[in-house]
Amino acid sequence: MTVFSDVLTRLLRHDAGRPLVTFYDEATGERTELSVATYANWVAKAGSLLVDELGLERGDRLRVDLPAHWLTVVSLGAAWSTGLVVTDEAADGGRPDAVVTGPDGLARWSSYPSTGSGRGTGIVLACSLLPLGVRFAEPLPAGVHDVGVEIWSQPDSFVPWDPPSGEDPAVAFGDAIRSHEQLWEAAAAGSTGGDRLLSEVNPASPPGLSSLTEPLTTGGSVVLVAHADPDRLEAIAVAERVTDRFPRVQAEDR
Repeated sequence: MTVFSDVLTRLLRHDAGRPLVTFYDEATGERTELSVATYANWVAKAGSLLVDELGLERGDRLRVDLPAHWLTVVSLGAAWSTGLVVTDEAADGGRPDAVVTGPDGLARWSSYPSTGSGRGTGIVLACSLLPLGVRFAEPLPAGVHDVGVEIWSQPDSFVPWDPPSGEDPAVAFGDAIRSHEQLWEAAAAGSTGGDRLLSEVNPASPPGLSSLTEPLTTGGSVVLVAHADPDRLEAIAVAERVTDRFPRVQAEDR
């Protein structure tokens, strides 16, 4: 397996109905669970929105400026399935070709959009981060796309016309660029296999990336938790039958 589509296709063939991503937001009381098939549908919709609707192309850079959230996981899958490069470029530094942000990022990115589509045009997509992925209650700044509005018209199945190869870059965090092949080889090497992994780390951050890639590679799943105190985190771990934690504790640290 050298690209995301290989990884997801294997998961769909093996057990499409099993839980893949379970998200808790203790600040809102939300619990959202995506099966493999549901996750694949959301990835297809997001990928179609990015490429067919907004005109992004393989090799364009996508900044996923979202907190730990199930839509963050969807955005990463959409980027990798279409050949976009996930980057941590900042609004006042490098210029990603597109940004996916949440309510807290609107002020930071509101002046970023420009007209047109494709490389270098500053496409901004905003997620309300409300349960069920619904739209913003208030109008967004001019030029900002509301994911909660635009994603629903996209197809549940999507195959990009120019998919990435294993040698294409998948992630560019700072000067560290990792190809698709390197991304999934590292994930396979790092996982213990089939874990139900509990994490509070943002999967779109450099330290949190493997909290998603490892379970995907080895047929595991991730329980992603936001805003939980230690007692509540332990209760979630028990209820969800967690078998491992992220980041993992090394034997010498125990």
